[in-house]
Amino acid sequence: MTRKQYFIIILILGALSTISPFSIDMYLPAFPAIAEDLDTSISKIQLSLTAYLVGISVGQLLYGPLLDRFGRKYPLYAGLGVYILASVACAFTTSADTLILMRFLQALGGCAGMVAAQALVRDLFPTSETAKVFSWLILVIAVSPMIAPTVGGYVTAAFGWHAVFLALAAITFLILFGIYYALPEGKLADPSMSLMPKPVLSNFWKVLRNPQFIIFTLVGGIASAAPFAYIAGSPDVFMNVYGVSEQEYGWIFAFLAFAMIASPQLNHILLRKLRSQQIINLALVYQLAIGAVMVFGVYSGIFGKNSLIAVIFLFLIGQGLVAPNASALSLAPFRKYAGSASALTGSFRMGIGAIVSGVVSVFHNGTALPMVSVMAACTVIGIFIFYMGRTSANAYTRAEVAGLQEEL
Repeated sequence: MTRKQYFIIILILGALSTISPFSIDMYLPAFPAIAEDLDTSISKIQLSLTAYLVGISVGQLLYGPLLDRFGRKYPLYAGLGVYILASVACAFTTSADTLILMRFLQALGGCAGMVAAQALVRDLFPTSETAKVFSWLILVIAVSPMIAPTVGGYVTAAFGWHAVFLALAAITFLILFGIYYALPEGKLADPSMSLMPKPVLSNFWKVLRNPQFIIFTLVGGIASAAPFAYIAGSPDVFMNVYGVSEQEYGWIFAFLAFAMIASPQLNHILLRKLRSQQIINLALVYQLAIGAVMVFGVYSGIFGKNSLIAVIFLFLIGQGLVAPNASALSLAPFRKYAGSASALTGSFRMGIGAIVSGVVSVFHNGTALPMVSVMAACTVIGIFIFYMGRTSANAYTRAEVAGLQEEL
């Protein structure tokens, strides 16, 4: 693979990975305008976001078997086609209920990109390179929250909220064009893979019974769910508890998102000296210490706004070290069932993220304590699972180094 091909593939896979983050964040500034135009409440419009998250979680489980059966590109074409049509339908809807339904369909189509991008990393790059490639994808995804709301705000102000969904459709069409002309095929279609419920569930079971997959999917999914707690709680914490304006909150959000951009670069450096499992260990211990400081500072009342921002920034740096390495190790044992493995990983992460967001809301008490406590708890649970499963993980890692891992 030439340097140019490597760059183009990373660019396309990164674009595929950002479809859903952009779909989630880009229309947030348009909530008031959508609610007014559709003659409903903002809380009703928020259900369209919930519908999208549910669609992502469900859709990933559907695309795993499809990607294994038909290869990578045909399910991508179908899924992104559904996404484009649903985006256009969102732009021209005249009721909140229709918007909610179309957002669900939009997610079902768009999540094809998330699953396929992970599977294609496993297809196109050697195992020794996958952690580095996942770091690049995490970097691209991390930039999305800094760009999408700002772009969405300008588009809404200039052209109205309808244009946001038309812009999403146009961007995805360009990605589809790039996939057709520049992205390698990856794993080809496998007619032996059945789409009947029993064989599909059997394939999922073959993935789930692999100890390495279970350990690192759980560790990566739970430990990496902390940002969902931050996203759910930070608007109330900063705008209501600390009284910042919407504009200032946007800058705070962008600054903290930068932590997720910087850490993948650190991961690239660490991978030259350490294995992925060692980096996860170091990152979780680091986050455990920062999380303890964060909870103590909020509970004791010694943290002000700037102190809290600083400690959250330090905490989020660890996310860019855990997530890519956990993804690489969870998918490493698979080739034939890489699509199913990617689907299970993505579905679990979105599902646990939704639960974490809900927990923050349930324990809302007008302070930052629920948010930071849930963030710290994610790390505590993640590190517990990591150490409990370390024996099995070490066995699989030794097999990987020897080149003897099972290629399912």
